[in-house]
Amino acid sequence: MTTIPITKRGAEKLKAELHRLKTVDRPSVISAIAEARAQGDLSENAEYEAAKDRQGFIEGRIQEVEGKLSAAQIIDPSSVDAGGRVVFGATVELEDEASGDKVTYQIVGEDEADLKQGLVNISSPIARALIGKEEGDSAEVRAPGGTKYFEIVAVRYL
Repeated sequence: MTTIPITKRGAEKLKAELHRLKTVDRPSVISAIAEARAQGDLSENAEYEAAKDRQGFIEGRIQEVEGKLSAAQIIDPSSVDAGGRVVFGATVELEDEASGDKVTYQIVGEDEADLKQGLVNISSPIARALIGKEEGDSAEVRAPGGTKYFEIVAVRYL
């Protein structure tokens, strides 16, 4: 089984979601099914069907999250010492060579990625272009919007 890299923060987020699914969502859908069952004829009971669909979704999500956690390789970015190279978990400050705009990204796992928060997926074009580079290097990012060039201003392990 292949391992899935995930930061410590991302693993905690998945564990919290799993706990909520098992302790809040699952019991509430079970009581909704019981309530709908008590109404009688199940063949034309929309509430029963909706509750059963929701139960299927919750059980599927529980299996998915448990699978991800069991295959997870939890990496604490603050304990990484890559000698200034960009690796998984690194926070990278970039400067667009054309416009001079500065952006900061942290390279994270697929479940944690959120571009609005500066968290980019390890398999995204920008992360792939940055991996292995060092401070002062230039990175060519081939994205759907065209090719961009960034200078790596700083690499931190937070």
